[in-house]
Amino acid sequence: MSLEDTLFAHVPQDFTFDERVAQVFDDMVARSVPFYHDIQRLQADLVMDFLPQESGVVCDLGCSTGTSLDYFVRHPQCPATVRFFGFDNSTPMLEKAAAKLAVHVDSGRVVLKRANLTGMPVLPNANAVLLNWSLQFVRPMEREALLKKIFAALCPGGILLLSEKVLANDSVFNRLYIRHYLHFKKAQGGYTDTENQRKREALENVLVPYRLDENLKLLELAGFQHRDVYFQWLNFVCMIALKV
Repeated sequence: MSLEDTLFAHVPQDFTFDERVAQVFDDMVARSVPFYHDIQRLQADLVMDFLPQESGVVCDLGCSTGTSLDYFVRHPQCPATVRFFGFDNSTPMLEKAAAKLAVHVDSGRVVLKRANLTGMPVLPNANAVLLNWSLQFVRPMEREALLKKIFAALCPGGILLLSEKVLANDSVFNRLYIRHYLHFKKAQGGYTDTENQRKREALENVLVPYRLDENLKLLELAGFQHRDVYFQWLNFVCMIALKV
């Protein structure tokens, strides 16, 4: 069970995916990402359309505490033979995921592995790959290589679901969206102005967002001919890319 996120209520600190963050992560993302659980349900519905009835594979890169994998494995249309692979570079996050998915980890249906996104091992051939707010933490010069590795691992007809916090093309709109996002975190998430400011400072130079067109171009360079946006709330965007 996730604790309440009060990490930035008192003392400013660096942002790393350590034990402190892992303890409160589920609460943090639910209060910080607009429509978080709606997106999770929508992603699970989309992924089901691309899974074969036998021996399907789904990979979640940056799986954190395993919430997305949990949505997938519990989906009523999920074929019984699908295997799930979750990768994350944070041991505390993987421990939380292992606890959340214990039954499926024990059965071998879910496999959790520690790995950096910039040094990913060879991925299993997959029908679907998920990158939920993870690419933005990868150094810009290494993002294209990661997407190319994902493209190579996907089976023909497979999909990549990519969720990112993006910059607007116009700085006027960028400021507008950020202001409304901070209002969302305060009104809906219950964070104070001080907490919001401290977290923004902690994430500076750690989370490096791209514009939407830059992300779509990266997907094209990786080999994805078919790309689209299936959900957007101001500066939060969910993209889908299909390998033909």
